[in-house]
Amino acid sequence: MKLLLVGHGRMGRLVEHLAPSYGADVAGILDSANNANAAALDPARWAGVDVVIDFSHADAFVANLPRLTALGKNLVIGTTGWKTHHADVRAAIDAAGLGAVVAANFSVGANILEALAQLAGQLFEPHASYGAFLHEAHHAAKRDAPSGTAIAIKTAIEQGGFSRPIDVSSTRAGYIPGIHTAGFDGPSETITLTHNVRDRATFAHGALEAARWVHGKRGWFTMRDVLGLVEARGV
Repeated sequence: MKLLLVGHGRMGRLVEHLAPSYGADVAGILDSANNANAAALDPARWAGVDVVIDFSHADAFVANLPRLTALGKNLVIGTTGWKTHHADVRAAIDAAGLGAVVAANFSVGANILEALAQLAGQLFEPHASYGAFLHEAHHAAKRDAPSGTAIAIKTAIEQGGFSRPIDVSSTRAGYIPGIHTAGFDGPSETITLTHNVRDRATFAHGALEAARWVHGKRGWFTMRDVLGLVEARGV
């Protein structure tokens, strides 16, 4: 499997480092220095690539999207912060007939937490005295707040049927890789579900697993599909 990496920050470098352990060859790496105005996204240049992994920035991702889809290659999209463009992004990928795994968080634990949060939302909805909250913490350099993962967990709780307000808060400090807590508080007790990342490599492992899984597929997917957690959507 040949990969094109778009974005070469922390995550891009981790994916590059771990790719050989997944039998993947990094055919190219693009960043702001060598891909100004998406000029390097030339279909002829990347004809031999199987999957493009994007860990860039929201503005760059949205600006690059027409030329990304024109490559005709399946995508793994780990860039976050573009939620307001969701409909346009999905329409562009669908129109191009591509396969794409789109996730705010590629770790196994975070996606299982999302599935559990959806079930918790269903179970707590009948109990009107219980309120819900989310708190997430990341390193000081992370741009979007709340994180894409926190938004996904909130959405999962709502999809479970929880109809009351969900308070969401964020912390940006130091070098925290990522902590997400979903909580439900009642008159005499609090229930929390927490995912604590110790090493960012978990995200790179998940992205590479997603790239291997989506190779040859068509459609819009999430890590729930990759991990076989699709059934959790209907709990």
